[in-house]
Amino acid sequence: MSFAALLNSELPWLALLALFLAAVLLHKRRHERKEYQNTLWLFLFGVLGQAVAVAIHALGFAGAAAALYMVFRIVAAISLIRLLGFGFFRLLLPFAGRTPPRIIEDLTIIAAYVVYGLAQLRGAGVDLTSIVATSAVITAVLAFAMQDTLGNMLGGLALQLDNSVQVGDWIQVDNQIGRVRDIRWRSTLIETRNWETVVIPNSMLMKGRVALLGRRDGSPLQLRRVLNFMIDPSVPPARVIATLDDEMREVAIPNVARAPAASCVLIAFEEGNLRYQLRYFLTNLLEDDLTDSMVRVHLFASLQRAGIRIAEPQRTTHAITRDQAHAETVRRRELTRRLEALASVPPFANLPEETKADVAERLQYAPFARGDTITKQGNKAHWLYILAFGEAEVLYEPAGGAPSVIGMVHAGEFFGEMALITGDARTATVVAKTDVECYRLDKAAFQGLLLSRPEIAEEMSRIVGSRRGDLDQAREAFAGARSVGPEQPTDLLARIRRFFGLRRAG
Repeated sequence: MSFAALLNSELPWLALLALFLAAVLLHKRRHERKEYQNTLWLFLFGVLGQAVAVAIHALGFAGAAAALYMVFRIVAAISLIRLLGFGFFRLLLPFAGRTPPRIIEDLTIIAAYVVYGLAQLRGAGVDLTSIVATSAVITAVLAFAMQDTLGNMLGGLALQLDNSVQVGDWIQVDNQIGRVRDIRWRSTLIETRNWETVVIPNSMLMKGRVALLGRRDGSPLQLRRVLNFMIDPSVPPARVIATLDDEMREVAIPNVARAPAASCVLIAFEEGNLRYQLRYFLTNLLEDDLTDSMVRVHLFASLQRAGIRIAEPQRTTHAITRDQAHAETVRRRELTRRLEALASVPPFANLPEETKADVAERLQYAPFARGDTITKQGNKAHWLYILAFGEAEVLYEPAGGAPSVIGMVHAGEFFGEMALITGDARTATVVAKTDVECYRLDKAAFQGLLLSRPEIAEEMSRIVGSRRGDLDQAREAFAGARSVGPEQPTDLLARIRRFFGLRRAG
């Protein structure tokens, strides 16, 4: 064959077709461009080899040129068949809204290779009947020798066809948990949370037990997580369960499903304690440990606010004196922290040390995790809060409108005094912006303090009056209501005295 005949053959048109397919694939599916580039280079190598064979033929080496031409023609044909398969399965079918399993694409391309090979043999005058008879024996031998490989291949085909396991699914095989990245001929690749890629033979998936994590028909992807903790049996189980159910229902934690809601159950009596489980549903299976940690933080803070302590295994010890000394040291350290917190609150800062120490003893420790609601607008609760650590946001929630931030509470400041000293409902919502630690004083303790130090009522009335004016301005700005002006200190002082049953001095 001459160069003129080569140019007049179908080869230039096939080359243009290959270049067009490769260009479209490289543009539409850039993440697979290396695969397309390699196939295109192989095709061009086959075309160049055919041209070299024609040149060798012109030099008089007819036998070598014919053999070389046939080899490079097969190389070019295989590359073109592969590009046509890519174009059909990765461009045409997705454009039509269908994306078949990758293994179907591979089988179709291999079948095209076989058909092309048989056509070439028939064109060369080879008797295909004898080849089929001989290949049956060879196939039986190969099937016996490669039964594991064939099992993996058939397993991969079955997985792709019945869609029991799909790319993107989270699965558990034995002790391996990961997300399916690809299902190939021989194996399935799963990516674990430890940034590992585990290769699992397809036959193992077909023979063994595979758990599809987070999948339930008609439901969003979410997986139930279980956190264990123990509580002393002196705390009634109903109180523990009710406390955690109420707290976890209110707080919004990233990657924790709102429905089904988190729940607490008593599951066992163990080592002298009661073992509980807090169960919640995880929506992002990649963030399991981080979400567990955030839920434990909220769980621990909720229990501490309720005065419930996480229990340790109960054992008999004889270090009583040492334990008592340690407990006394801890108590003194905590009392110092409370006195420092009281020193930052104007109504208590100038109290005598003895009175201040008595108030400090009556304070209750109340930690909150980030996002927890400390006080809720409209609720009635007789607590004064002193913020010892962290920051909190003050929100005004207008009827029918979105909550708006109207202020911040920082460490060393206090809030909740209006509901404490007048008995009114909470006028604003306070939410922990960070993890915070508070001390709170109840009505009974504050009433006893007022009876002994009536002048505190006047100081509190001045503080509340100024804050009430700020809140009224916020209501006017956010709710469009007309401000009625801050309540006068004298009127407020009279309400405080009536609420606590104090007599007017003089």
